[in-house]
Amino acid sequence: MNQTEIQTPSPASMPQELSQVVVALLKGVLYQEESPALWHAMLNLQAAVRDYVAVIGLELILDEAEGYCFLRSRPADDEENGNAIPRLVARRQLSFPVSLLLALLRKKLAESDAGGGDTRLILSRDEVVELIRIFLPAGSNEARLIDQVDATLNKIADLGFIRRLRNEKQMIEVRRIIKAFIDAQWLADFDRRLNEYSQLIGQQKEDSDA
Repeated sequence: MNQTEIQTPSPASMPQELSQVVVALLKGVLYQEESPALWHAMLNLQAAVRDYVAVIGLELILDEAEGYCFLRSRPADDEENGNAIPRLVARRQLSFPVSLLLALLRKKLAESDAGGGDTRLILSRDEVVELIRIFLPAGSNEARLIDQVDATLNKIADLGFIRRLRNEKQMIEVRRIIKAFIDAQWLADFDRRLNEYSQLIGQQKEDSDA
């Protein structure tokens, strides 16, 4: 009886392609639409990539439907015993403005998906300002607010969750990779903190009106 063997390309057989994929992933997120050739190579070498990065304590997170993949540190099972591999991908402590805007953008993307609209969520800076305005104290300086929003958007762009459109610097696209980092539990926890913050802002408004 004849059997057909399906072989996965090994690092030894395609070293250059494997190196190119791993280096690209170590630099950041790999998107299908931006790097179709590398994306195709990553899919073909997926098993080899996973084995390769596992040696340095990383794992490949792949979403073929959304068209992106990235590396993240593997859970350290023996961290309590002090035997964990040092993190190559450092954890980042996000500021409140960044966390707030990430949550608002994630919710906006969920609303867009639920409405069956375009798979791309594109917002103007003015729309982003309106999203965040209700969480700020009354009478906030408009020019300062816009500057703060721009600064926060720049930080979120550096993290890879949004990108500014070419030739339309006041427009941003919310990248779908945000779904991989902000799940339902994260949103629920942040919603609780937002409610506490909103109550504080409301109390401050009442005190200022008194």
